[in-house]
Amino acid sequence: MKRRYSTEIITVIHGSTIIKSFFIILSLLLFVFSLSAVMTSLKPEYRLSSKSVHTVTNQFTGKMLFSLLANENHYFFSVLPKEKESSGLSKGLLKLSTNISLDDPRSLLGRELPGFSIFDNEILVAGEGTDYTNMPYESSPPIDVLNEERDADLQNVDGIKEPQADTKETPAQTTKGRKVVHIYQSHNRESFLPYLKGVTDPNLAHHSQINITKLGTRLQADLVDKGVGAFHDTTDIMANLNKKGLTYPKSYQESRLAIQAAKVENKDLEYFIDIHRDSRRKKDTTVTLKGKSYAKIAFVVGRNNPNYEKNAALATKLHNALQKKYPGISRGVMKQGGAGHNGVYNQDISSNAMLIEIGGVDNTFEEMYLTVDAFADVFSEYYWEAKAVDNVKGDSEAQ
Repeated sequence: MKRRYSTEIITVIHGSTIIKSFFIILSLLLFVFSLSAVMTSLKPEYRLSSKSVHTVTNQFTGKMLFSLLANENHYFFSVLPKEKESSGLSKGLLKLSTNISLDDPRSLLGRELPGFSIFDNEILVAGEGTDYTNMPYESSPPIDVLNEERDADLQNVDGIKEPQADTKETPAQTTKGRKVVHIYQSHNRESFLPYLKGVTDPNLAHHSQINITKLGTRLQADLVDKGVGAFHDTTDIMANLNKKGLTYPKSYQESRLAIQAAKVENKDLEYFIDIHRDSRRKKDTTVTLKGKSYAKIAFVVGRNNPNYEKNAALATKLHNALQKKYPGISRGVMKQGGAGHNGVYNQDISSNAMLIEIGGVDNTFEEMYLTVDAFADVFSEYYWEAKAVDNVKGDSEAQ
């Protein structure tokens, strides 16, 4: 009799525990939906985006419901996988209630806060030391700097070597005069602090003469040395924007016009490379390899273009090849798009289009030239290997 009463008491306790858990879950869900209703009724500038609401609600899974019940009644642990019976519950609840992920420090700052959209990107392939705290980013120069087109005084420029093609030895393979690579710079006046006298602010690292275009010239020379014909477009995009009264974000729109003209003029073009530099400081953009200081390189893929998957695949192959021959030189492959980003970067023009960030505001041309040489080495190998595969396919199809 005593045992029967004990069993009934336990049953009542279990029943009340389940009811208690049910009301906890129901209250939590009502809170989430109420909060969503309130936030989505606010003015647009204060409103949560549907993406944020979707992100929050996606965190509440069936496993979390069982875990909540199991914390109140351990009997429910029996239906959870033993190795993960409470896996991710605390993290999930934190993410559910605050939209903060312990695996992503950017979420602590809030994805809806103005100014933080520059960090709302994704790492597709992480290079050594790359995480969400040191991803590449570009900052626009102040409007007055752009409008006045004023240049800082220069320093340390005597040691800059002008890159030239070394054609002493004929490459084993050549494109036979065809220019198959188009090199350009959408932000052509991006410059570097070591050469700008009195300038310490990365946002002010812009110059009409000493800038990123020198890397394009170097890359063209390197590729020619390796038999890959290349054209370097030195169009002053910034000057064109000023003439047309356009803002800095229209840089890609302006460089697109030059690319389209080049494609019409030269049907041999196969690859399109947009060269930039990062706004991060030297500790994030530099690596030492065999006693030499190299600027790091990063690949940026726009997620809002129809060639995204092919662009990403190409960038990943080149990243892996660089890591194999020059370990640590690549920061990885980053996906950018959405609010605050172009998200296309003219990569819809070709499945063989890419945007590369070489170095940062603190790097020297000596460091960056070494990296350009490394990239040209890997890219030319990739190019000729791809050509060999295409030739084999062509022969098999002809048969």
